[in-house]
Amino acid sequence: MITVSGLTKSYGGQVLYQNGSFFIGPGEKVGLVGPNGAGKTSLFRLLVGEERPDSGSINYAGSLRVCYFSQNVGELKGRSALEEVIHGNPRLGFLKTEISKIEKALEDGEYSEELLEKLGDFQTEFEKLGGYDIEYQAAEVLTGLGVLPEAHHRPVESFSGGWKMRIALAKVLAQKPEFILMDEPTNYLDLESIVWLESWLKAFKGAVFMTSHDRDFLNGLVKKIVEVNHKTITVYSGNYDYYEKEREIRREQLVASSERQQAMLQKEEEFIAKFAARASHAAQVQSRVKKLDKIDRIEVMPEDQSINFEFPKPPRSGNDVVKLDNLAKVYVTPEGNEKKVFARVTGLVKRLERVAVVGVNGAGKSTLLKIISGLVDATDGKSEIGANVQLGYFSQYSMDVLNPNKTAFEEVRDRVKDKSDGYMRNLLAAFLFRGDDVDKKVSVLSGGEKSRLILATLLTNPCNLLILDEPTNHLDIRSREVLIEALKEFEGTIMIVSHDRHFLKQLTTKVAQVDKGGVTFFDGSYDEYLTRTGNH
Repeated sequence: MITVSGLTKSYGGQVLYQNGSFFIGPGEKVGLVGPNGAGKTSLFRLLVGEERPDSGSINYAGSLRVCYFSQNVGELKGRSALEEVIHGNPRLGFLKTEISKIEKALEDGEYSEELLEKLGDFQTEFEKLGGYDIEYQAAEVLTGLGVLPEAHHRPVESFSGGWKMRIALAKVLAQKPEFILMDEPTNYLDLESIVWLESWLKAFKGAVFMTSHDRDFLNGLVKKIVEVNHKTITVYSGNYDYYEKEREIRREQLVASSERQQAMLQKEEEFIAKFAARASHAAQVQSRVKKLDKIDRIEVMPEDQSINFEFPKPPRSGNDVVKLDNLAKVYVTPEGNEKKVFARVTGLVKRLERVAVVGVNGAGKSTLLKIISGLVDATDGKSEIGANVQLGYFSQYSMDVLNPNKTAFEEVRDRVKDKSDGYMRNLLAAFLFRGDDVDKKVSVLSGGEKSRLILATLLTNPCNLLILDEPTNHLDIRSREVLIEALKEFEGTIMIVSHDRHFLKQLTTKVAQVDKGGVTFFDGSYDEYLTRTGNH
């Protein structure tokens, strides 16, 4: 279906991959993985023809319909959300217009065999492209991705950036092409939408090639992994868990082979050095020199960097960490209407509990965390923090408080006055700000780098209650794994909002479900919560 052979691509002298090859067959679901900067997005652009390879070839079998979902959705305006999705296939829009013109001409008496033949051709193609049920499909996909029917006819420019990403994703899915390329489709989705998308893609008969930082999402869908890393493209036949294990096995085998080769090379080089000056051994020396010249040296690539840190030991808090008593929150909309978020919320979070706060987008998860953190006032009732509780708060909007004109080092230094520069540099190094990276201005940092910088600032003052609102956004899978391990070792209480199911399954000891204007608490792991609520 898609054959990539001998692919080489470089930018400004930096090689992304050399002589890379892989194949994607009809209906295959394939994951694309690799560290940030390895060239995943560039590979997508090569596959859709936005860029050209330095050498090698990309061949599609026949005339495939290919759709590409990228993080750069462009400017969406001038249509409703539903119209935007329907117009995802420009050919459909053209055919619909032409069919209407011919039908109007026929009604006006402009009858001819040529016109009828053209109408038949257009209608056949329109039907083949799904034109007669595209509106139904568009509405179904939008709703599945969380854009509810009452919002389908809203102007697309009235949606926020995250919701525009959902509309752009719906544009791709509704076309049902033979091949879909997707760059981080789960980034702006809540858990319910991720589960819906996973189910939709499982039923989709076409091929899918995608990147995702969501481990469970990859494991549930893909049967092949293509890794781009250290200038090479490597294929693994299995899901993400299989890839991770197989990658380690292959690396261990490569290290062992390299060590054997190094031992052999050392012996040969010692022989050459010992007998190079002896005429009686000249032929043997020359033979071994030629032999060494022909040997391909086994290269063991350095292991990928990932976040490496542990939380400082926090002071002990009281046993009752957060107490909610008849809590309620009502917002007043710009039109002056009251919108109830939740009411009569009563519950207790105890020391060392790790609470997952779950619910659909807009249910009030972030609002609940902000009230507990003291950033937003409750409308009614009380939220109380227990004795000796020191709170640390992280949110995806925390990045907004970073000063774009300061360096990474200056940002952390401003928050910690009593630590040495050496401590600060070690802390930043743990979050992958190494060498000159500490002098990068905040304005040029990526989303992932800003996330890591905010997480680093949480470490500067020991907290015994961490409130984390989407801490995994922009972190790759390996960095998420390290964060999970650090949070497991954290000797305090945690409340988390995350759309990463693997993250929640690894950590949760209690679940707070925000739904239907209330909050229900469930004791036990996230898996136990899913079983009890029938959400598996």
